[in-house]
Amino acid sequence: MAESIRELEDKAKEVRRWIIQMLAEAGSGHSGGSLSCADVVTTLYFKVMRHNPKDPKWLDRDRLILSKGHAVPAVYAALALSGYFPIQDLLTLRRLNSYLQGHPDMLATPGIEVSTGSLGQGLSIAVGMALAGKLDQKDYRVYTILGDGETQEGQIWEAAMAAAHYKLNNLCAFLDFNKLQIDGRVEDVMNIEPVVEKWQAFGWKVLTIDGHKIEEILRAEALSRENKHSPSMIICHTIKGKGVSFMEGVVEYHGVAPTREEAERALAELQ
Repeated sequence: MAESIRELEDKAKEVRRWIIQMLAEAGSGHSGGSLSCADVVTTLYFKVMRHNPKDPKWLDRDRLILSKGHAVPAVYAALALSGYFPIQDLLTLRRLNSYLQGHPDMLATPGIEVSTGSLGQGLSIAVGMALAGKLDQKDYRVYTILGDGETQEGQIWEAAMAAAHYKLNNLCAFLDFNKLQIDGRVEDVMNIEPVVEKWQAFGWKVLTIDGHKIEEILRAEALSRENKHSPSMIICHTIKGKGVSFMEGVVEYHGVAPTREEAERALAELQ
């Protein structure tokens, strides 16, 4: 397990390189949102979460639910680099009969907790898992990563209300707040502000960070552990396409894979 901030930063770059390679090989997929959540995913798998690649269903493991399932290339890269399956299998992304499909498949992929893709459902599932942990008197933690456009879904707020009602302090959510969704800017499609006040009003402990700074991710997660009375929401201000200059802040790369030439440019930047 990586320990230092520098090691985690290097690991996040490696995750991003694999995201680019697998998407370019597949010729389809979601670039922008996979790159924007790469630092959070890396920090969780290589520093924060208790998990075991040799025993993916270990009962006492921490759980990660990728509610924004289209960003699964980031999770696939972290799983492969953790040892859940061979790294070269990443290049089979989205192929027919591959166990690495365009959205997470819990029945096919080692380390995937929940099949997601229909936006808005992941938080509800995370609430159920966290509540089960409380009822079973387990000390595992449940993490979930939400997209900002995803929080326009009503089911998110039903789940948010339930999590606070049951005082699920073992639940920690990360909002990948990159300000863009497939149809344009979040504020133009359906404005979700004021984000902090909304989650506070629903009874959550809210922390706001730069979602690309490993030290801030670690500090916020540690504060969420200290919170004994409610679920925690870590609002991560991020950049869509982070790490690749020509993708950063460009809405068109939400659901577009890089070409071979673009992949070469991106990989050169990520060295």
